[in-house]
Amino acid sequence: MPDSSNNAVQVSPDAAFYIVLNAGSGHTETEQRRSTIEAVLGAASRRFRLRVVDEPGAIDEIAASMAAEAVADSAVLVAAGGDGTINAVARQAVKYGCAFGVLPQGTFNYFGRTHGIPEDLADAVHALLASRLQPVQVGTVNGRVFLVNASIGLYPRLLEERELDKKQFGRSRLVAALSALKTILSPHRRLRLVLQIDGKLQRLRTATFFVGNNRLQMEQIGIAPLSAALEDGQLAAVAPKTRGKLGMLWLLLHGALGKMGRLDQADQLATFSFTQMQVKVSRLARRRKVKVATDGEVMQMDSPLEFCVMEARLLLLKPDAAARPAAVSAIEGGLAA
Repeated sequence: MPDSSNNAVQVSPDAAFYIVLNAGSGHTETEQRRSTIEAVLGAASRRFRLRVVDEPGAIDEIAASMAAEAVADSAVLVAAGGDGTINAVARQAVKYGCAFGVLPQGTFNYFGRTHGIPEDLADAVHALLASRLQPVQVGTVNGRVFLVNASIGLYPRLLEERELDKKQFGRSRLVAALSALKTILSPHRRLRLVLQIDGKLQRLRTATFFVGNNRLQMEQIGIAPLSAALEDGQLAAVAPKTRGKLGMLWLLLHGALGKMGRLDQADQLATFSFTQMQVKVSRLARRRKVKVATDGEVMQMDSPLEFCVMEARLLLLKPDAAARPAAVSAIEGGLAA
């Protein structure tokens, strides 16, 4: 069990921020975000360096470069974007062992919301200035980091369809919900899985297999024991047992409304927690690649899949509620002047 009682450590009060800003929302919005970050940090007289990621394929290279520079400067590496952007930058923070900050700018912002980081950008920058380092649990699948969730089956397909619909209709939670509805009602097959869970064998048939590492998301689903397990150094697995489209739709609606608390008792879901797990998809006997989604990003991975809790922790700057009011007053005074 992780001991978080004395895990909070200090970062230099004048440490610079090395910020990776995702420009995925368009030029005008990106410039507004850049201006907000510069205004708040400038008013606080805080050193920073900001790099905008214009091409999605360049984020890993830029994040790695900024992480190396942050380590050399004893600075804090900061991700500004959605959960996918946060994941990409966090991977480099874990790799280089540097302090990590978040300015959430996505659709759902599960990671930021779980750790009390405001969704409003100006508020998030203020919070960053009044934060303390705390270690955060990291999950991996085949060595790839995930902070919120990883999944196979219907869910990765849902994410791909959602991204296409967002490009056409805009980024909003309503568009995301309608896109999910469309995907669930389309034809899909069930997976045959062979699981080795902490050394024990289990077989499972499901349309999608979901591994969570985010307390807020588990609470939204309504499975309290799994939410508690995440605080106890474990990951949480969820798989719907329902066979038909209407059953999947019912699960989706209850999940969206936060009313799934009794579904596991009604035998609609397979749920359990673990520290290590191997997942083999039976139908992939001749094709050893499986589509996996990690924090909203979809990729192909070799089967079997190896899930585990990473020994190293992410050193996250989390808002310090006691320190924030004084810091915000001082900064807002500087802005007014």
